[in-house]
Amino acid sequence: MSKQIKLIATAAMGLESVVADEVRNLGYEVEVDNGKVIFEAPISAIPRCNLWLRTADRVKLVVGEFTATTFDELFEGTKALPWENYISEEGQFPVSGKSVKSTLFSVPDCQKIVKKAIAERLKRKYGMVSNMPETGAMYKVEVSLLKDTALLTLDTSGVGLHKRGYRVGQGEAPLKETMAAALVLLTNWRPEYTLLDPFCGSGTILIEAALIGQNIAPGFNREFDAEAWSFIRNKHWNDAFEEAEDLAKYDQKLDITGTDIDHKMIEIAKANSIEAGLGDLINWKQMQVSDLTIKQENGYIIANPPYGQRIGDLDEVKKMYADMGAVMKQHPSWSVYVLTAYEAFEKEYGQQATKKRKLFNGFIKTDYYQYFGKKTKGDM
Repeated sequence: MSKQIKLIATAAMGLESVVADEVRNLGYEVEVDNGKVIFEAPISAIPRCNLWLRTADRVKLVVGEFTATTFDELFEGTKALPWENYISEEGQFPVSGKSVKSTLFSVPDCQKIVKKAIAERLKRKYGMVSNMPETGAMYKVEVSLLKDTALLTLDTSGVGLHKRGYRVGQGEAPLKETMAAALVLLTNWRPEYTLLDPFCGSGTILIEAALIGQNIAPGFNREFDAEAWSFIRNKHWNDAFEEAEDLAKYDQKLDITGTDIDHKMIEIAKANSIEAGLGDLINWKQMQVSDLTIKQENGYIIANPPYGQRIGDLDEVKKMYADMGAVMKQHPSWSVYVLTAYEAFEKEYGQQATKKRKLFNGFIKTDYYQYFGKKTKGDM
């Protein structure tokens, strides 16, 4: 097998540049496209990227790419790829698919053809007559057809990378861990600064911030499908985990506080932070935003407050925004970052944002309102 492989880190719409920066920070050159970041790297990048990428959804290994306008072309193109370099004799290889603006628009048919082509290739290479046993490691195949170009990949991550393994409870509209990490990385918060989330919910933003502050790899306490793949040496995984352990800054002090009006959410946030190994690093308090008392001269707010999209909630949400604006007006040196789908947020908050960035929270179109704090003498 070639020493270099092609990988794709998939990204939510609007986060491609954030994911690209993360991949670059790991030492790989990237090409950015819609919904994905493409890069070539050694096999050791599979463990490292799965462990370290905070904002990517998955890490996929590119097996091949070719033009396919007929089912025969799809079958032969798939069969010509070196699947035996990746999938073991006992490997399970379920096939998922998608088709956009392609002649081959029937996804179920494409999946069946790809499955059959891979099976024929593997049976010939492994000298088998009967069907593949598929009792071993999991190799999730995806066939993606875009404008008659077929892209065949293997999902190295397994469960999506947003599943860090620490969420034991959540609210009605939980924020994905990957999005929460992105909200932190899109600010210039540093671990020596105070951080506050007055609508903390289940605590995801602050837990991700604490992981960033102590440089803890987000995938450190979970498993990945590729850990069972024989072509990736155990040494690559051991080295990646050792690197993550060596780079963690467990002694880094943090001043992070989460508040919420709902005492049940505070209990859930506490439980999640304990599960993440951060129980003593984050302060949790039941409190409404109008009662916030800020003593520090400089600090940051990063929040994903309710959007008021359910009937009867809007008036309450508008008051929350106004209350936060009134409190923060007294602290102009603080920077405030708020994600919301409510288009008149600035009006209720009482101040126009310094900057806005369009993001998608799941399928909800949102804006990330950014208010940059005025520098004080102690911050210059």
